Amino acid sequence: MRILHVIPTLNPAMGGPIEGVRTLFTYVNEGYIGEAVTADLPDAPWLQGLAFPVHALGPSTGGTYGYNARLLPWLRANIDRFDGVIVNGLWQYNGLPAMLAARGRKPYMVFTHGMLDPYFKRRYPLKHLKKVLYWYPFEYWVLRRAYRVLFTTETEERLAQESFAAWRWRPQVVPYGIRAPQSRPEDDISTFLEHVPAVRGKRFLIYLSRIHPKKGCDLLLQAFSEVSASDPDLHLVMAGPDETGWIPELKAVAEKAGCGHRVHWPGILRGPAKWGAFRAAEAFILPSHQENFGIAVAEALAAGLPVLLSDKVNIGDMLVGEGCSLIQPDTLDGTRHLLESWIAMHPSDRQAMSEHAAECFRSRFDMLETAQVIMSLFRQAQLEGGKR
Repeated sequence: MRILHVIPTLNPAMGGPIEGVRTLFTYVNEGYIGEAVTADLPDAPWLQGLAFPVHALGPSTGGTYGYNARLLPWLRANIDRFDGVIVNGLWQYNGLPAMLAARGRKPYMVFTHGMLDPYFKRRYPLKHLKKVLYWYPFEYWVLRRAYRVLFTTETEERLAQESFAAWRWRPQVVPYGIRAPQSRPEDDISTFLEHVPAVRGKRFLIYLSRIHPKKGCDLLLQAFSEVSASDPDLHLVMAGPDETGWIPELKAVAEKAGCGHRVHWPGILRGPAKWGAFRAAEAFILPSHQENFGIAVAEALAAGLPVLLSDKVNIGDMLVGEGCSLIQPDTLDGTRHLLESWIAMHPSDRQAMSEHAAECFRSRFDMLETAQVIMSLFRQAQLEGGKR
């Protein structure tokens, strides 16, 4: 089945949705033949060497909205080559031309990737007013006319209904995750230690996501500073891109508390270095204020890593009772409790959590099932004549 993904960029620095799309395209042998159309430059470094076709139309205009005059003509000229179209994300121009080009010709679905979470309405009320202006004439119809609107958890689907007074779509909760690493653990760990040699032989927790206020990085640094004296051998690795120039302020928190030498900032970790970080760490921690799914959580589980999460990470609802997670509120107290609970835990209990993590990944978060469900939905659309 040939499926087109419409997405602004495939730059992996932009987070989990990009990683999800790139992972889906690895299931060619299972029949998932993917292509992508983006607003990347054709010579963008992250597009080089990919094993699937990418139609890079060049930069968009119109600021964050991402208007691209080349997208609608390209879609109209090429859409008949595909069995279905997936729009990734909301609040950019991508959805409108996909709807216009697909209507009456091909079924399309929308992956919201958490962008309807009411957190954004509460946290950024002025931005929400702008979204209201776009919602009723455009985005509402993109979702309403989609064959399915895809959510990764039941929590995400439920919360999506709270953002706007008027909504109407055909929801579908689909499994989501990653492809398990195929590399040797010792090779990955060696690559990681080349990036962060200061933690060689050390115990550490890994945070791996964007350095962004939404992710609760300040809570983590403050909590670590407060509890670090109770476990002087424990280090913290803060891996990810700094989108807002926040790192100097965060570093100052740890330096003031006297534990700055135990917090490490390697930037973005990819490929073997990323998997090495997961394989070498004691646990993964993410105290986010809003997280639709958290692809890094699934990656941690795939490496057999226990996960310490805030209760705003939606995937957490799926982990209750699995024995691989600790979950607390997205507050300073909650984040402190996560660290204190981990530090107080007996090594045998930590090992049991690690074993449960690996089993939980195998049963819940292998991306192959995602690919199969998406193909099944498009086959169903074809049987129903689902050209909306």
